[in-house]
Amino acid sequence: MDNALHLIGLARRGGRLEAGEEPVGAAARAGHARLLVLAADAAGNTLRRADHFAQAGRAPLVQCPYTKTELGLAAGRGSCAMLAFTDAGLAAAFAGRLAARNEAAYGETARLLAHRARRVLARQREQRRHEKQLQRAKAHPWAPPRAAAGRSGKPKPNHGPGKGTKRGGGRQVT
Repeated sequence: MDNALHLIGLARRGGRLEAGEEPVGAAARAGHARLLVLAADAAGNTLRRADHFAQAGRAPLVQCPYTKTELGLAAGRGSCAMLAFTDAGLAAAFAGRLAARNEAAYGETARLLAHRARRVLARQREQRRHEKQLQRAKAHPWAPPRAAAGRSGKPKPNHGPGKGTKRGGGRQVT
């Protein structure tokens, strides 16, 4: 089996692959699809629908050199004409493998997806860095400030607001 087809199996096992027309359409409309893949022997109507899904989800569409049977076996089905990768890294790796076979047909898509995958990875790193900073802040709980020291070096007693001041809180004369 080809390395690109192995990536389809990895994506399926990782839950990063949608297979079939309805799941691919739903993923594209939701904006989760990163790459739409069409079988080489897909019908013209399927090609037209996949093109609409790709435009709706702003994801690239590639017609790969594999048949519906080969794609289906890699995706764990009998036959599959349309797939969608929902992970940017796996989509870039798949397009890169296709570009290694045929640079003229898949090179531009592979470069676009590699750029998007780098951006996604940078955002994920920044998010992890931010979460780590938040966890570090929780490790040092808030503590009240220390009481100011008087001339004797001992802390001044804090009687609370209003006690012992002219504004009230003292003894009331009746």
